[in-house]
Amino acid sequence: MAKQRMLKFVNLGRETPEKREPSVRATDFHEIYREYAATKAAEQASRCSQCGVPYCQTHCPLHNNIPDWLRLTAEGRLQEAYELSQQTNTFPEICGRICPQDRLCEGNCVIEQAGHGTVTIGAIEKYLTDTAWDMGWVKPIAVASERAESVGIIGAGPAGLAAADVLRRAGVQVTIYDRNDRAGGLLTYGIPGFKLEKDVVMQRIGQLEAAGVQFVLGCNVGVDLSFDAIRGKHDAVLIATGVYKTRALEGPGSAAEGIVPALDYLTAANRKDFGDEVEAFDSGTLNAAGKRVLVIGGGDTAMDCVRTAIRQGAQSVKCLYRRDRANMPGSQREVQN
Repeated sequence: MAKQRMLKFVNLGRETPEKREPSVRATDFHEIYREYAATKAAEQASRCSQCGVPYCQTHCPLHNNIPDWLRLTAEGRLQEAYELSQQTNTFPEICGRICPQDRLCEGNCVIEQAGHGTVTIGAIEKYLTDTAWDMGWVKPIAVASERAESVGIIGAGPAGLAAADVLRRAGVQVTIYDRNDRAGGLLTYGIPGFKLEKDVVMQRIGQLEAAGVQFVLGCNVGVDLSFDAIRGKHDAVLIATGVYKTRALEGPGSAAEGIVPALDYLTAANRKDFGDEVEAFDSGTLNAAGKRVLVIGGGDTAMDCVRTAIRQGAQSVKCLYRRDRANMPGSQREVQN
């Protein structure tokens, strides 16, 4: 009888990748989780129960074939596992890092519901794709046959980049317009490096450039270039501008000096991490160093601000939220970190 590689959750506990010590990681913006070793990734993947109805897959917005690539990982067939994960996910190494798995795939894992602790799906996904890049398994985008049709994409964030990937594989000519000086949108400027180091994003952008995707950066559509001009250049236009408008506080004093939107603060921090000159940071307006910081909100963005302020050397950091801790809308993992 063949050795059973799966269903190890009965005797094997859940183990996440090791985290760097808080005292160390609070001093820099590097990712806090270390990488799985190959044996540990296979071991943790083997905890999957291979459900007949995989709730992890049905609760994944991309419906990734999670049980199948967990089984391949447990069997040591890592390249096949990566290729399967790539079929339904343009950026698996990014999703493995920043998806709220505790609310999606991992939170709905059957063995989690049974009290055995969820399979560490996100960490294994990250391990698979990082290994694929290291081993050269991530291939250049293959264009079956070039087509004459052209699509303009406004916005170089995750939606725009994912659309560009799919369109180029189909042979469509793609040009992406973005107002920032780097592509990536919130992946580049919104999410801190301790959750998503920027070379991870840049290697995917490089893959798109190598496939022939044209980037027009520093282009504020409607100011530097009209929408009609873009329509005139392309057969179709995709608007993938994201949601950058913040929800303002409406209470008394909400416009007082020292109250800043979260995205402005995080963007300034990320730009400094790139080595850019940021006047609002250098003047202290968007720099928490030495200040008493109060973050209003309980979601993932609030946690990003809390953790960034600590790394910048704030005198104190507090998070203010209207409900209790159990009802904070962000990932509980982020709160713990």
